[in-house]
Amino acid sequence: MTPDAADRGPNGQSALNRHIALDGASNFRDLGGYSGLGGRAVRWRRIFRSDHLGNLTAGDIRLLEQLGVARVCDFRGIDERSGSACALPWAEVHSLAIEPTVVQGIRDRVDAGHRLTAADTVGLMQDTYRAFVRANTERFGSLFDLLLTDDQPLVFHCTAGKDRTGFAAALLLLALGVSRESVVQDYLLSNVHYRLPPSIRAAQAHLPAEAMEVLWTVQPDFLDSAFWVIDADYGGLETYLTRRLGLGPAARGRLIERYLVSR
Repeated sequence: MTPDAADRGPNGQSALNRHIALDGASNFRDLGGYSGLGGRAVRWRRIFRSDHLGNLTAGDIRLLEQLGVARVCDFRGIDERSGSACALPWAEVHSLAIEPTVVQGIRDRVDAGHRLTAADTVGLMQDTYRAFVRANTERFGSLFDLLLTDDQPLVFHCTAGKDRTGFAAALLLLALGVSRESVVQDYLLSNVHYRLPPSIRAAQAHLPAEAMEVLWTVQPDFLDSAFWVIDADYGGLETYLTRRLGLGPAARGRLIERYLVSR
């Protein structure tokens, strides 16, 4: 499936766009419409993924209210959240904090006088994704707990909506039986939609352009690094979902019935 095809609604129609255009967030997307277990599509307008929601405009807020977004899961770390709290006044916000270790890795290298290359940055990003599995599994498990609590529309996000959010989306779609190909295509849509805010670009202007290009985009190798750890440490995704994310047969069945359309 190409990114353009992934942006289509059910049965290829464009009535329900995957990407939802907002002024204060560039990477807000619906996870509905993908073909899951038994060919049943993921329900539209129930689960969204996004970059952070701290800069939403009044128009954005009205639109998300119309979409019924009631719950927010925020994967950002403490400092990231401090200056840009969720702008949805009614939302039930859950902090599932995962600190952005790649930023510290970059600072350490720059402070040591090392010129950061694209290859260095790729390595740091791969380390970050490995740590999603080895150090932050409980946070992703909490997302599944919330999804199983009820089916009020929920959005999960981090700062850019591409890494922590991207791995969470991949786990969720795979748990619903979506193909690995479609999961990767959804992941790569961040390269289409995410726009780096001028404030971040200015703050990181001292970094080499080739490093910035890696840092603020996604690559399949990043996601593969996390799944390599899942295979190496747990023997595969099914065991990881069951033993570490609490998705045994009963919970997995409830997730599927709640978020896939009826036959």
